[in-house]
Amino acid sequence: MDFPFYTGRGENSVQGRGERSKAPVQLPESRRSKYQRPEDYLADPGLVNATNAALLLGQPLLLTGEPGTGKTQLAYSLAWELGFDEPLKFETKSTSTARDLFYTYDALGRFQAKESGSSAEPLYYLTYNALGIATLRAKESSECTGLLPPNFRHGGRRRSVVLIDEIDKAPRDFPNDILNEIEGMYFRVPELGNVEVKADPEMQPIVVITSNSEKDLPDAFLRRCVYYNIPFPDKEDLRRIVASRLGEFAGGSSALLESALEVFFELRKSASGLRKKPATAELLGWLIALREYADGTPNPLAAQPTVALDTLSILVKTAEDQDKATQVIRQWINRQQP
Repeated sequence: MDFPFYTGRGENSVQGRGERSKAPVQLPESRRSKYQRPEDYLADPGLVNATNAALLLGQPLLLTGEPGTGKTQLAYSLAWELGFDEPLKFETKSTSTARDLFYTYDALGRFQAKESGSSAEPLYYLTYNALGIATLRAKESSECTGLLPPNFRHGGRRRSVVLIDEIDKAPRDFPNDILNEIEGMYFRVPELGNVEVKADPEMQPIVVITSNSEKDLPDAFLRRCVYYNIPFPDKEDLRRIVASRLGEFAGGSSALLESALEVFFELRKSASGLRKKPATAELLGWLIALREYADGTPNPLAAQPTVALDTLSILVKTAEDQDKATQVIRQWINRQQP
């Protein structure tokens, strides 16, 4: 497979005539999925203890920490290790309401159906979301008669992991509005005659909640959770994470990895002035790209330090930060000169 794939000079055109090449360039499959496999996730001891405490008490696990510290991936690791299906994910938005966590109802669609004389059975306009699906799965299918839309596949009574991602994006009242439902693992559906749907206690969903700490969460909500702030990995932890996620760095040490970590932590220093510092996900992607740029060179950062500038867009994501990061990397390059 040829690299680079794109030249920006039309070099793949037919005999330089400006015609599009008849043979598509072969591109690699996405590397991202390979370093996000749940079986390769490494949790620090504090996170392991907090997770087990939440499982023991049957309480939601609330996780904070810098972006890229593995808050979201913990839910996938937990589900995988416990032998459950992939987590049911609720992506919180600024418009989310408490009901949205359980189900949505297409009132407009039902109204239009009634006006046109079509079927207006409320159940046909109900869509269950993450915690609603998990609550229904926690019951026998025979107990869900009259609750399941025609396209809902129950699949048998089982336990689920529910991920409520970035809860701090929701309106202020959202956490308070779900207090009783989260604690009792139930919800009501007014559109179906205010029927109550409650999870069987032994199959109660496991709830993982993430927050980027953009807003303070209510005290009453916090009291119902087990809390853990995931610290950013130090250099030794990052070596282990890289070795686990990227097989080519097995053993946790190489000249390229050491150089990359040196640049990475230079960018993360407060003196760099970066508003959004690169995180673990950026480091993993950067190392993959450096391997491709290496073209057989064991350590391209040593052989050609300017490759750090060529790949800067992987690490730094705003124009202002890129200007600052460029200065940091140029200073690092100057220090590499004999």
